[in-house]
Parts: sequence; structure tokens; C-alpha cells
Amino acid sequence: MRFGRTGTLNLRESLPTAAEAVKRTDAWLRMKQAEGAREVLVVTGRGNQSVGKTAVVREAVRRLLGMLSTKGVVEDHSEHTPGSFAVRLAPLSAATARRAVTTSDATEPVGSPPTLEGLSEPTRDQLRRLATTALQALGVRDPTPEFVHDEMVRQCSQLGATLPAVTSTADERERLLQAAIVRAIERLDDDQR
Repeated sequence: MRFGRTGTLNLRESLPTAAEAVKRTDAWLRMKQAEGAREVLVVTGRGNQSVGKTAVVREAVRRLLGMLSTKGVVEDHSEHTPGSFAVRLAPLSAATARRAVTTSDATEPVGSPPTLEGLSEPTRDQLRRLATTALQALGVRDPTPEFVHDEMVRQCSQLGATLPAVTSTADERERLLQAAIVRAIERLDDDQR
């Protein structure tokens, strides 16, 4: 077997909630990275036993893998089977280097923020609502504050990338970002109805 018994996390066996699956997967991937593993398998299942046959755990783990790639934990991931992900872990030095980023990076444009510090409180509140709504749509109940924050950063980065490259002021760019957040929340609300 390509991954071996110790290189496989089988979430399907225990049928966890999305939040439980995210916590277990996050801790396990960080442990495997610390052990020096290069490639592992995360089995999520296809969602056939979920309510409405929706792959809630699979989608939550997919989002976690994307978030962990920004943290220097995951180098990349791909679908191994319709119910599992092959995950290539970054060397531990990559995660350490990510943590060493200084706060001077907070002056980057809103399109790719390493933090949310440059945004106004109303914009951060809107992003928090968007992140919470998106996580709830995935079936993640009671996410940790860190998980919500990471989703806020992810949403901000995605929405910021859709904004026009050239705007006259930072205030105008934030106003456009706020409008994009409102549209994203409305789309999520419509999808949940």
C-alpha cells in the first residue's frame, strides 16, 4: 500500500461530525508533519450515510486542507478516490517559516491579506458572519475561534482577488470588499433556503 497503515487517517469508520473530523484531521496532519511524513491519505467517505447524502465531512476536510496549505502544513492535496484525499505534507521548516512572518506584512493589499488587521471593525464583523455562515453550510457546528479566523482570511483573500486591481483609495477598496461580502452572504442564505 502506498500510504501504509500509519499513513492513513480513516474518518469514515467513526462517522464524525464535520467539526470533529476537522479537529481530528488538523491534529493528525500536524503530528504526521512533525514525524517527517511526506505523503498521507485522509479517508472521508463520499457522504452516502449523511443526511441528504451530502458529503459534509469531505467538504469540511477539503477546506481544512486548503487552509493548512496557507499555514505551511500541507504542500498540496488531490482526490485519491471519490472518498479520500492524498495529502503531501510540507517539511516542518515550512510551517515554522510561516509562523515567523512579521506584522509588517499587514500592509499588503486587501486582495491577499496575511491578517485582517488593516480592515475596519464593521468589515471584520461582516467577514465573521460570512465565515460562520459558510462553515454552518458545511455542517461545522461550534467551530473554534481559530477556525473561524482562518475562514475569514480565506474568504477575504478570495473576495479580494475578485476586486478591480486599481482603485483610488484604500477606503474605496474596503467599500468594494464590503459589497462583495454582502453578496456572498446573500448567496449562502439563498442556497440554504
